[in-house]
Amino acid sequence: MEQPRPEYPRPQCTRPDWLNLNGKWEFAFDPNLSGIGRGLAHADRLADEIIVPFCPESSLSGIGDVDFHPGVWYRREIDVPAAWEGRRVLLHFGAVDHDATVWVNGQQAATHIGGYTPFSCDITPLLARGGNVVTVFAQDDNRSPLTATGKQSPQYASYGCVYTRTTGIWQTVWLEAVPQTYIGGLRLTPDLEGGRLIVEATVSGSPTRGTLKARATLEGQPVGEAQNAFVGQQARLVLPLREVQTWAPGHPTLYDLELTLEAQNGSRDQVGSYFGMRSLALTDRAILLNGAPVYQRLVLDQGFYPDGIYTAPTDEALRNDVVISQGLGFNGARLHEKVFEPRFLYWADRLGYLVWGEFPNWGMDISRPEALAYMLPQWLEALRRDYSHPSIVGWCPFNETQRDQDPRVVHGIYQATKAIDHTRPVIDTSGYVHVETDIYDVHDYNQDPETFAARYNAFGEGGEPFRNFPQVDAPYGGQPYFVSEYGGIWWNPGQEDTQGWGYGGVEGRPRSPQEFLARYRALTETLLRHPRMCAFCYTQLYDIEQEVNGLYTYGRRAKFDPRDIHAINTQKAAIEE
Repeated sequence: MEQPRPEYPRPQCTRPDWLNLNGKWEFAFDPNLSGIGRGLAHADRLADEIIVPFCPESSLSGIGDVDFHPGVWYRREIDVPAAWEGRRVLLHFGAVDHDATVWVNGQQAATHIGGYTPFSCDITPLLARGGNVVTVFAQDDNRSPLTATGKQSPQYASYGCVYTRTTGIWQTVWLEAVPQTYIGGLRLTPDLEGGRLIVEATVSGSPTRGTLKARATLEGQPVGEAQNAFVGQQARLVLPLREVQTWAPGHPTLYDLELTLEAQNGSRDQVGSYFGMRSLALTDRAILLNGAPVYQRLVLDQGFYPDGIYTAPTDEALRNDVVISQGLGFNGARLHEKVFEPRFLYWADRLGYLVWGEFPNWGMDISRPEALAYMLPQWLEALRRDYSHPSIVGWCPFNETQRDQDPRVVHGIYQATKAIDHTRPVIDTSGYVHVETDIYDVHDYNQDPETFAARYNAFGEGGEPFRNFPQVDAPYGGQPYFVSEYGGIWWNPGQEDTQGWGYGGVEGRPRSPQEFLARYRALTETLLRHPRMCAFCYTQLYDIEQEVNGLYTYGRRAKFDPRDIHAINTQKAAIEE
């Protein structure tokens, strides 16, 4: 069997010595959460098998059981390469939904809470010569009001805009060999005006002192070198560049970066990375990229796949989602109600695609401040993991929050986000209900082009903008403004079942491709031509299960000639003239 998802999973911090653990694992369901009591952490074998990194609900896992799964177990025997002798061995998990406990050779190695962010553990002291065993237990309560589940259905079946659930391991698992002192994390901040890159590295392993060195190349040619001493667990340097080329849609220039950590204890760690030089700023009308207004022509991408659910079947499938979106004339996406895997962000970086990073807040009740204890650590992990990607142009920790929300929760997450990243704008809660936000956005699925346009006329003439819930929403404060969800036009010719749906209802569906395109054009041109609109986001790129309002089908087949959509989307926007 060919190994699934064999590519290196963390493209901004690469090392040559690693071992992909995707593939066949032993597996068992634990519906009564009795596995620990039954000794499964130390079992010699589990009863079933699964293909990692695909969740048991998916067909690619070899199981395809879409029921609720309160607990699942994994077991695999591993062989650590003999050449790694004398180095630390790290065990990495891209994501496990939702709460994970890991044992190595029957000894607990790690725990992690949160279904969307990575975790690692140093398993060196737990390894034995010869064969070793990794065991994983994952608990997942999709119906807890304190658990963020995104678009995973809280009922047995999918319905409305929630879909098949994901349980357990759903991103790559791998081993990595590192020296005794090593680079545990990176934070790369471009300073376009200064023509330099600020490099911050977390130093892990044995505490020590030493030197951090950096070398940047552009198309293979050296363009900058720097080094600086460090003490303790943080290393920092400023890397001046002899040649500065900007990263932007259409011109996604990326620099290669080599970092070397040389410690006084003799350890030497070297990692490969990359970065883009770009700046972000705001005016009252526009989001500036590299000092110029760039209208963000976004599409909603929810990161679901028919055969893998949360997990793309291949790396090429991740790339293809960016390519089909660009072929429709979009220059970016809202990565909606999900923390997307790093390989998607790699392709966004490589292909010049603007994205908004979001958190899958649906499922958690933010009228309860204790929900912060579950949400905040995961969100901070996501921010730290993805900070260095040039494609990410903003953060959005919440989507469509409830009107009885506790504003302290939203305010606190907004402030925490700004504390971690002051370089990007933050939308506190997309659509509603705003508390404190850098960009004011609304959701509007009105299907009548005339009444849709009328909602925004007064704002274009200097009046107040449309707000979703003005009685509870924060007042508009002069921020850049955009409609971050619109359209969702139902298009599923020949549909005979009653499950499929789109916005506007059965009576509001277009009756021909020509009527669909005319509506799409009218709605989109309203937003492009509006003098106070900085972006739009169309719902959505592709159908998902019963939601049939995509421009492509769930299987990624075009519903219309992409050139027709491209011609509409790429018209010059008012803020670009």
